[in-house]
Order: sequence, then structure tokens, then C-alpha cells
Amino acid sequence: MPIAEELAKKQRQISIAEFFEKNKQILGFDSLTRALITCVKEAVDNSLDACEEAGILPDIFVEIEQIDGDEYRIVVEDNGPGIVKSQIPHVFGRLLYGSRFHSLKQSRGQQGIGISAAVLYSQLTTGKPAIITSKIGEGFPAHRIELIIDTKKNLPRIIKEEMVHWKKKSGTRVELFVKGKYVKNRKQSVYEYLRSTAIVNPHAHITFIEPDGNEIIFERAVDELPKQPKEIKPHPYGIELGTLLKMLKETKAKKITTFLASEFSSVSLQKARQIVAKAGIDENKEPAKISLEEAKKILETFKKVKLMAPPTDCLSPIGETLIKRGLRKETAQLSPEFISTDTRQPSVFAGTPFMVETGIVYGGNLPKEERVEILRFANRVPLLYQEGACVITEAIKNIDWRRYGLEQKGGKGIPYGPAIILVHVASVNIPFTSESKEAIANVEEIEKEIRLSLQQCARRMKTHLSKKAKKEKAKSKFLLISKILPEIARKAAEMLDKPVPPIDDVISQIMNIVWIDDEVVTKDGMAESKIKIINYKRKPQEFILYAEIPSKEYVMDVIPEPLEIRERIIKWKISLKPSEKLELSFKIKCDGIDFDENNLYVLGIDPVNIVGAEKWEGEE
Repeated sequence: MPIAEELAKKQRQISIAEFFEKNKQILGFDSLTRALITCVKEAVDNSLDACEEAGILPDIFVEIEQIDGDEYRIVVEDNGPGIVKSQIPHVFGRLLYGSRFHSLKQSRGQQGIGISAAVLYSQLTTGKPAIITSKIGEGFPAHRIELIIDTKKNLPRIIKEEMVHWKKKSGTRVELFVKGKYVKNRKQSVYEYLRSTAIVNPHAHITFIEPDGNEIIFERAVDELPKQPKEIKPHPYGIELGTLLKMLKETKAKKITTFLASEFSSVSLQKARQIVAKAGIDENKEPAKISLEEAKKILETFKKVKLMAPPTDCLSPIGETLIKRGLRKETAQLSPEFISTDTRQPSVFAGTPFMVETGIVYGGNLPKEERVEILRFANRVPLLYQEGACVITEAIKNIDWRRYGLEQKGGKGIPYGPAIILVHVASVNIPFTSESKEAIANVEEIEKEIRLSLQQCARRMKTHLSKKAKKEKAKSKFLLISKILPEIARKAAEMLDKPVPPIDDVISQIMNIVWIDDEVVTKDGMAESKIKIINYKRKPQEFILYAEIPSKEYVMDVIPEPLEIRERIIKWKISLKPSEKLELSFKIKCDGIDFDENNLYVLGIDPVNIVGAEKWEGEE
């Protein structure tokens, strides 16, 4: 028998489950520590998505129990809408089964691999089935199913199923027995994954029971669900030839112009006619009869016709206020002195909408000599591994952090200093570098947006540090003078047997500045800003003071009467005699916003002569 025929007999198709059975490292199960984190991550991500889609504030319970040696029992339970009985085996027992792969909207899961991969890892390492309990509402029974995956067929095999009584109104509970390794208080740990998840999902309440019985609760910071993203159609700028050919064959449209206008976003019927005219194709031609050469011409014409960017309601950003609240909540024990956040406007790469959000935490008890902590997120999911291969890390490295107050050798690389840098990328299709979804590919447009957003936060940090350094220097001088001069005056008066002379004018002559002190006190949903100004100059001073505000609609009780209140600023005219003091104040309603630090600016006075405010660069 010819060798070719012998070899042909050995050829056979393998299922996706069989492939991942032998290549589990691709999905993030390449070490015992990472495998444990990945199993928890996939289950928690599913729970968050399910709760949000059903309009339910997530209440998630996670427990890890050490069974024997390196075998652990993982339990993840939620209060979501539950899963109908017929779908339970398919959701948990089939790889590449899900509702989000073809859906162009922001979601945590994109590939339909996650939780079923965790089930596969469980049966491969312990031989035990996954146990899923789910209930779809009050008055309905809970269904408990034990299952494994038939890897040859990529189909679920049910070991046992029964109806059970469950007190929960609705929800899903997943139990997995896996081989793993539990580590505490490390950057790459289950605790760190849940802590990071709590930062960018401040609407979630998470209870975590560690193997030693220690209970950790990540409290909910806001009782408001994120805006649900809407599904969009593909954009012509991001389409590939093979996808276009497939769409042409499957469409129900009768004309090529109708096909283009109905199957793509940002393409009107008028634009569709323009595209086919430039491509030299009859606008009445049936899509199924479009040849390969004609499809190539359409693809080339897409690039020549100016189209609007795709709609961005397919994205659900966290928002500056909620990122700040999440960071403040989870870093409270470190008492940071400054938090800044930024949300960029949506942008596009290859026809795919995306947007970037960032945050910087500075000071307090954060370590001064260590590398800054980097928190990376994609569609609200923490990325704990492959930091060096990620565009987020690359963007951070390419910023000169020295100009903003952090240490950085040679002006490149990860900065050092008492800071935490957070970056969240939201997109309908995150360009991950691998199936394990731990690093974002180096897409130029994404790198640029991350860099611009971080620089915005960094500029605010620099302003804060500059203001702080200037105040500290002036305060040291002032405290020294205010202690020594009164003592000298008292001693001199005592020696000469005369009254202690007034020394305010002397202090003013030595200080020779205008001093601005401010604080923000938050209580009962109201933030009150208090600003004290003292003229330590020898002459009267007149200038304009600007206070930055979140929005005009949130401002109350401005004292004294300002010159004007614009959309983002309050403007006062200040006039002070030597040694004169003035107090200003205003209140901000904290209705869905955070206001915890004043940004003050001056016009009409040399910034060298003032401490506590920066030079105003805006319009007068």
C-alpha cells in the first residue's frame, strides 16, 4: 500500500474541545496559581454580565476551599436571572457556545470559551464533574446539574440532574473541583482579581471566603447599574474580504445597494449608491451574484468614500466619577492624597469603536521607592498577566513621567514612585493577543488614546504637586517666622518693660506673598469648599480668582457674590489691603459626581507672588 494511503488513514477531524484539552495553556491554565484565578475570573465575569443584562445589581459570592493538597473547590454564586434548564448543559459544557461572538457591542465575554474552558480544566485535573444550580425566578424550581464535556464531540454529558429547593429568588451557582495553588496578597492572586474587579465595577457587592476561612467583603460604592450598550452593525472600514463574501452570500437583501445600506453601520442608501457607482457595479445586482473581483472593488471603494464613524452607543464606559469612587474605596487604607481620572471621547480603529478611561492615585502610604502599580482593564475585566506584551504598558512606558513628578530612568520605562496607574479600554472587539485575553495588541490608535488620557491625569497630578510644594515651602517659612518673631517681640518688650508691639506688618514684609488656603469637606451628599486668602504683600492687591467646578447646575450658596458663574468655573474679583484676610465658600451637590479637591487659578497677579493657585490660561 502506498505511504500516502497509510497516512490518509490517520487523518481525522478533531473538535475544539479536544484541541484545548491538549493546549490548555492557551486559555490561561499554564500554572496552578493562574489556573485557579482563571476559573474564578470566568465565573465572576459571567455573573456580572448576566446581572447587568437583567438590570439586577450584582451580589456575588465567591468561596475557595482546599480539599486535599493542590485540589480546591471553587464556588461562585450570583443573584442574576438564572439560566433555563435546557441551556445549562450547553452554556457550561460546550466550547465556543454563546450569544456574544457575533454581537458587536461591549461585553466581558467575546469568544464563548470562558466558563466551559474552566469546566474542561476541572475534569482534566480532578476527574470530577462541574455542578451547576440555577433558578430563573420565584415560584420556579431550582435545577441542579452535574456535567462533564465530551471532548471528542464538544458536547455536554450530564452525569446527574435533579430539582432542588433554593431560597434565592433567582441566580446561578457554579461549583468546580480543580487542581490549583492559592496565594495570598500578591499582585497575581484571586484577591487581587476581585479587588481590581471591585474598582471598575463599583455597582457590585462581592463576598469572598478564602481557604483559611477569612471573609473579605468588597462593598458596593454606587446603587446604579452601568448603561447597557446597544448592538451595532459592522463598519465598512473594518471589514475583510472573506467576511464581506460571506455576508453577500447570506444576506436577504435583493440589491447590492440595499445590502450595503442595511448590513453596515454609517452607510445610507445614498452612500451605498456612491460606493457601487465608484466600484463600477450595477446598483440593482443581487448580492449573491457579486464576483470575487467585484467584492475586491467594493472593499477598495470603502476606503475612498468618506463615511461617518460607527455609532458609539455600543460602548458602556465606567465614567470618571465611578472610577474615582472605586479607586477611593479600594485604596482607602493607603490614605492617598490625590486621585485624578479621565475619560476620552470614543475613537475608532479599523472601523471598530473603542474608548479609553484612565486614573492616577498618588501619595499617602503608597510605597515611594517601588515601581508604580499598574491596573489594566479591558471591558471592565482585570488583566493580571502578560503585562509586558500589552499596549497599555507600552503607552505608559512611552510617557516622560519625570516632568509630572515621578521617577523614571532615562525618561522611558515604567515609572517609580508613590502612585497607582489605572487604564481601562472598552470596545466591541478588544484586540487581545491570545485566547487567554490577558494583553491587548499594540494598536496605534489605542496606544495614542491611552497616552493622551494618562497625560491629562498626569498634568493634574503635576499641578497638585506644584501647588503642594509651593505651599510647603511657604508654610515652613511662615511657621518659622510666626514662631520666632513673636518670641523676639515678647523678649524685647519684656527687657524694655514696654507692651508687645504688633508684628503683622513685619511678617508681611518678610513673607511678601498672597497666601491661599483651601479645603473641601463632604457631608450628607454635599461638598463644601472653603477658601481663605491672606495678603502678606506690602501693598494692596487686586486680581481675579477662578475656582473650577464640575458643572454650574451643581453649585449652591456661593459666598461672597461672584462676578459670574460659568458652566465650569466661579469667578471672583479679589481686592485686599496689606494683612487683610478674606474667606470665600461654595457648595457642590454630590448628585452622581465627586468633588474632593479645589483647582484654583488667578489672573491679574504674577503667580510668583501667590501661593495656593495657578496662573489662569483660559478666556477672561
